[in-house]
Amino acid sequence: MKQKFTGLFMATLVLVAFSTHTFACTNYLITKGASTDGSTMISYAADSHVLYGELYHWPAATYPVGTMLDVYEWDTGKYMGKIAQALQTYNVIGNMNEHQVAVGETTYGGREELATQPGAIVDYGSLIYLTLQRATTARDAIKIMGDLVSEYGYASSGESFSISDKNEVWILEMIGKGQGEKGAVWVALLIPDGYVSGHANQARITTFPQSLKDNAISSNELDKINDPAIECVYAADVVSFARGKGWYTGDDKDFSFSDTYAPVNFGGARFCEIRVWSMFNKVAGGMDNYWEYVKGNVEHQDKFANGDANPNHYATNRMPLWIKPEKKVSVHDMMNFMRDHLENTELDMSKDVGAGAYGVPYRWRPLTWEVDSVAYCNERATATQQTGFSFVTQSRSWLPDAIGGIFWFGVDDASGSVYMPMYSSITEVPINYAVGNGSMMEWSETSGFWIFNQVQNFAYTRYNAIHPEIQKVQTDLETGFINTVPAVDAGALALIDKDKTAAIAYLTNYSAGVGADVFNIWKDLYQYLFMKYMDGNIKTKKDVPEGYIYIAPEVSQPGYSPETYKFIVRQTGDKLKVTGSSH
Repeated sequence: MKQKFTGLFMATLVLVAFSTHTFACTNYLITKGASTDGSTMISYAADSHVLYGELYHWPAATYPVGTMLDVYEWDTGKYMGKIAQALQTYNVIGNMNEHQVAVGETTYGGREELATQPGAIVDYGSLIYLTLQRATTARDAIKIMGDLVSEYGYASSGESFSISDKNEVWILEMIGKGQGEKGAVWVALLIPDGYVSGHANQARITTFPQSLKDNAISSNELDKINDPAIECVYAADVVSFARGKGWYTGDDKDFSFSDTYAPVNFGGARFCEIRVWSMFNKVAGGMDNYWEYVKGNVEHQDKFANGDANPNHYATNRMPLWIKPEKKVSVHDMMNFMRDHLENTELDMSKDVGAGAYGVPYRWRPLTWEVDSVAYCNERATATQQTGFSFVTQSRSWLPDAIGGIFWFGVDDASGSVYMPMYSSITEVPINYAVGNGSMMEWSETSGFWIFNQVQNFAYTRYNAIHPEIQKVQTDLETGFINTVPAVDAGALALIDKDKTAAIAYLTNYSAGVGADVFNIWKDLYQYLFMKYMDGNIKTKKDVPEGYIYIAPEVSQPGYSPETYKFIVRQTGDKLKVTGSSH
């Protein structure tokens, strides 16, 4: 199986990236009124054990009428079929295009009988990147996604999509119709301005408005989608399809998309919803009310809290889809949300026995396991070792599109990565993160993915000592980039009115320089950390005094924590006890 893109971005869309989507990804969504600077933001972590982290790029292009496009499934590289190519496509960097439109996703799966659709051409990954090449706004993206799956079928299981532009942020949840019917059922909701949302491999849209008087339209009325009053768009048969399958009883207004098509269970709460909770908990109070739910204690009462009956056995203690934060969110906040390991909770991954002697907040898979026929689990936090790449998008309405969109991109585990500003109009990506520079089973000395994995995997061996050193360099770099961006914006603004091409070239050179600098800094960091921490020692370089040609570094051997030594004694009894003469 090939582990990299093989296309040339011409008339063929070749999307070859491999991912295992079991509890795999995390998205956070921030509206203009909820951000510190008025930008919209979405974040995404592509968490796959076999996804190679690289920065995708499709240049803008025009095509003659009648051009057909080959589509390949994103996860496997399997050829799916042909679709009509758009006459005009737009520049795409990663998951963001030149119009500041961004799309992220998380896979929730949903009802197994809907997971496959024979003859369908468009899978969820192709749907994202086709849409980014064609959309000028978030609403445009929703229409394109709905039209594509209706015409060509939907070849994936259930997905939640984050869709943003410079003014709005939407969440769209979709699931295919399975065998016998082409297309998908779906619902898209506008996140109210001033609010934040999230999704993490569990469908989250419950009830939704279904009439024009409630600012909602069905897929039969997509000509009205650009009316700013519209806040909900849904597949016309989203309720009737479920009724026909015998999955729903009751009034249309009480229909819950997620509770019908992807009912939440222990795993959906404990492994998925808890990641949304972790961000909500950082920005607003009252989230303790949902702690039992996200630990996996999902309730199905006969009645909802408002007294209404619950004939479909929906979950009755779920979190809200969005909340109003008590403090506004910065782009650096978003980066750090992606680094959470459930710190400061009873499930803090650095505190239990699985963290070992050095407080490692990671657990090697499998996610669940058994002892004496009893099932147990590891936690699934936002930051995880198997991330291929992650990003934070920033769409800024006060700037021209060519300058306003920043794709903050990082590879490997977000906790040890650096988010680098890649402007969404750039025409080339930094060579260290370019498609084809290495792959999951192909080493490259110039690959950003591999150097970040070297550093982070070394950190896992002595996390509580090594990670703080990584974090300092990470913070310094990201803070520097954030502080420099206004000056870069100003430089591009000075050029754009007279020569847009020159402005984009300026931004391309800046992003290329950032990518190269980070790669070189991380390569030096690996060498420094390896020399300092190898063999269980901690060495500190000393200045060579006059009269010496060499002096050995200072060596410390701090051993384990007192708690670890006590644990060892409890486990071994007198086995390791020193007896006899004094030592």
